[in-house]
Amino acid sequence: MHNDGLRERIDHLFSAQLQGVLATQQHAQPYTSLMAFAHTPDLRYLIFATFRDTQKHANLLLNSAVSFLIDNRSNDPADYQHAVAISVCGCAQAIPDDERAGLLTIYLAKHMTLRDFVMSPECALLRIAVSCYRVVSAFQAVELLTIDTRQADNCELGSNGGAWGLGDA
Repeated sequence: MHNDGLRERIDHLFSAQLQGVLATQQHAQPYTSLMAFAHTPDLRYLIFATFRDTQKHANLLLNSAVSFLIDNRSNDPADYQHAVAISVCGCAQAIPDDERAGLLTIYLAKHMTLRDFVMSPECALLRIAVSCYRVVSAFQAVELLTIDTRQADNCELGSNGGAWGLGDA
């Protein structure tokens, strides 16, 4: 099945990359941040961490709709034909207490050097509930993998402080 092959390619690229670019919104303008990330094996969630006293966290409190870009470019002209970029669309969420240990384990397995940072009381471990992946390869070949379209419906502007509990994250 095509989706199985696409899922494997996404998992492979995500396993090989340590960082990606998180896009939030600040006053109707995109705001981007380079972030360490991990992903769940079922591709339903990306996991990331940030200090609570940051612009990105403030942006997430106002609007949980996010995009996250992960790619494998090497800053070489061959990238136009060989690099792969994956845009993740979804909603940032606080992690429920009963799921935190499992997601923390996944995150630290990939980013052990960030242990002190992520364990700090000032740090919020968050997840992106993925609605879809857009995989771009060979310069302009685009493939779409839909995970959960209901996630997009839950990312209403200004509604997530209570809905996702990021105020407590």
